[in-house]
Amino acid sequence: MAIITVRVSEEIKKKMKEVNINWSEFIRKAIEDKIYEEKKKNLAKAILINERVKKKSKGEDRAEEIVRRFRDERYAGNCG
Repeated sequence: MAIITVRVSEEIKKKMKEVNINWSEFIRKAIEDKIYEEKKKNLAKAILINERVKKKSKGEDRAEEIVRRFRDERYAGNCG
């Protein structure tokens, strides 16, 4: 397990000693929660971007259809 250092004021350190909490475990959990939260935000942003792109392209042919049409036109005169 990696080690990180967190600096707090003397006042905060005294208050931390007054409370019966495993601060290492608390901080580990807070870090994990924050990472999870940020990943969810990034996923939500990606979904929003994807939805915007989809809306902009409404009415246009899908890429597969464009490629198929291009290939059909390119090879139409060479079949025979």
